[in-house]
Amino acid sequence: MRTLDRFHHQQFCLEALQEVRREYWREQMTLDANAREEHRLMMLMMSPEKWTDTQKERAEILFREFPDIKTAFSLTHSLRMIFSQRCTKEQGAVSLHSWYSKVGEFGNKAFNDIDAAMYDREDEILNYFVNRSTNASAESLNAKIKHFRAQLRGIIDRKFFLFRLMKIYA
Repeated sequence: MRTLDRFHHQQFCLEALQEVRREYWREQMTLDANAREEHRLMMLMMSPEKWTDTQKERAEILFREFPDIKTAFSLTHSLRMIFSQRCTKEQGAVSLHSWYSKVGEFGNKAFNDIDAAMYDREDEILNYFVNRSTNASAESLNAKIKHFRAQLRGIIDRKFFLFRLMKIYA
């Protein structure tokens, strides 16, 4: 059974959130705002439960001044919560369909693109709920292989490279 990695879609969603945030950021940009932006960036990547009191105050101001950022953050957080729940594939589908509706109401192009991509591959994405498994281990191994290959500065003898790879990582 093919299962797509949910983390990529969550990452796309975070990128869409960043795109919405950047639209407003460009309008408000000043030298002082650049320093505060780094702090907001870190805050928006976390769940609200992990925010400090100061971050909660800043989020309240940010969301009051820029409601679209609040909506984008809410959509991103709700997608994170969908994948954190323990449920069946069918229950996951119901949750995702509800999320699609919220994305449609928001009407943001970046989120609509994510919505469409997820909808096209929905069955494979929902396979995550069968065993709650991802391809994270395969991606980790792939990263190690890329790093190993980079250390060698290229591959001349492919058989020997594969032999060394097998001895090190097998």
